[in-house]
Amino acid sequence: MTEKLQAIVTDIESRQTSIGIEFGSTRIKAVLIDSRFAPIASGSYEWENQLVDGIWTYSLDQIWKGLQTSYGELTREVKEKYGVTLTAVGSIGFSAMMHGYMAFNQENELLVPFRTWRNATTADAEKELTALFKYNIPQRWSIAHLYQAVLNKEEHTNEVAYFTTLAGYIHWQLTGKQVLGIGDASGMFPIDVEKKNYDERMMGQFDALVAEKGANWKLTDLLPEVLLAGDAAGNLTEAGAKLLDPTGTLEAGIPLCAPEGDAGTGMVATNSVAERTGNVSAGTSAFAMIVLEQDLNEVHPEIDLVTTPAGSLVAMVHTNNCSSDINAWVKLFREFSEAAGFAIDTDKLFATLFNKALEGDADCGGLLSYGYYSGENITHLAEGRPLFVRTPESNFNLANFMRVHLFTAFGAMKIGMNILKQEHVAIDKIVGHGGIFKTPEVGQKVLAAVMDAPVTVMETAGEGGAWGIALLAAYTDRKETSETLDAFLDKKVFGADEGITIAPDARDVEGFGTFIERYQKGLAIEQAAVEHLSLR
Repeated sequence: MTEKLQAIVTDIESRQTSIGIEFGSTRIKAVLIDSRFAPIASGSYEWENQLVDGIWTYSLDQIWKGLQTSYGELTREVKEKYGVTLTAVGSIGFSAMMHGYMAFNQENELLVPFRTWRNATTADAEKELTALFKYNIPQRWSIAHLYQAVLNKEEHTNEVAYFTTLAGYIHWQLTGKQVLGIGDASGMFPIDVEKKNYDERMMGQFDALVAEKGANWKLTDLLPEVLLAGDAAGNLTEAGAKLLDPTGTLEAGIPLCAPEGDAGTGMVATNSVAERTGNVSAGTSAFAMIVLEQDLNEVHPEIDLVTTPAGSLVAMVHTNNCSSDINAWVKLFREFSEAAGFAIDTDKLFATLFNKALEGDADCGGLLSYGYYSGENITHLAEGRPLFVRTPESNFNLANFMRVHLFTAFGAMKIGMNILKQEHVAIDKIVGHGGIFKTPEVGQKVLAAVMDAPVTVMETAGEGGAWGIALLAAYTDRKETSETLDAFLDKKVFGADEGITIAPDARDVEGFGTFIERYQKGLAIEQAAVEHLSLR
């Protein structure tokens, strides 16, 4: 046995390891890290949200099947690679897609199917609450879902005793604790960043508002308790251990960190939790997270104000759509290759098509695309209609076709970033992570053009949010007295890992500028498609 392998085995046997499990929109991933914070085993489960009665949702059965499958794969890999049966770890953490709505009654029964962040059905609530609070309340936020249900006079609102996010639900079932990390909580209800808790003034305003509509509860009784990174958040119960590991091998009593949202774990995984740092996560959805030095001057419906897992204020530019349409087109090319008798490996196919985009015209040759699989709040579209448009004069070739789909993946985000520029928000570093950056340089060059700023991709960024929540679990378990999260990440986790940085190319910046003008002018076409093109 090599020295490195022996060190890993020692870590596992001495419980100097941590597990992070994240529920992403298309994959549930479990990661085991060692005492040096490096991933040493993983497991995953592919899943997709379903559109049921007009609502994007995941079933409870799928949630638990996915959790158990991803954890089971991880333990099998530990056994196969290291010859050790995993019975306990030093700490565990759970994270998931932010926002959404999971409401329960006094008997802890789910009252309505889980309503995910992807639903754009709370426009009235968004408008009323933003005006009332003088604080942007996006449609995705949990409080918008609750208030829209009140406005709709849904019967379940008379029974609601608790509501939370997906991460909060998993944590609650495994520990019995109704708590939530402050980053995820900031996507449920506005946070007072000084007090590190829900904003009391706005809670009072909300209670008065719903009381007029007959509500028999107070918001403070419904929301999970807010915790900061590093806070003790409960321990794995006997019942929770069996939920996670039906084989009964995993021991109860393991400490858990506060459950967090995928935005927070993305910040951790890219070492972007300090002021003037930022990261862009690009997958099914895309969001830019910029840690602010101070509050914004105005309320902007395109900008969410959330927090880091440590409670610092963050400007979040969230777009519901990013890579789904790209993936659909790549799948079409794969079907063609298979039909022609020369099947191409998926990774090679993505790399070939992405690299082709670098050969395209700077402005994509006049092509236009909207990869809207679902509604998009920033551009005020209630439903998704993926759309590709060209004129007879457009330079329609493969390079421009791929380039326009990469550009449009960040089109809505650019609108929000322009607002932050007008607010004079300072950014020293942008780190990119997510599947769109898997092909070296291509996605990075595109994002550098979008941001008109250097973009860094770290070797570890590909580990994603599961690694980020594993780091938060390790921080809770191993932090020194008064050690801040950013100091822990800087000194102990990332060290000298500065990543690879690509500066914006003047040609690309100019080309993207031309494209985004076309993108904004063409939004009327996309709106018409939503209003008049029925695909059901």
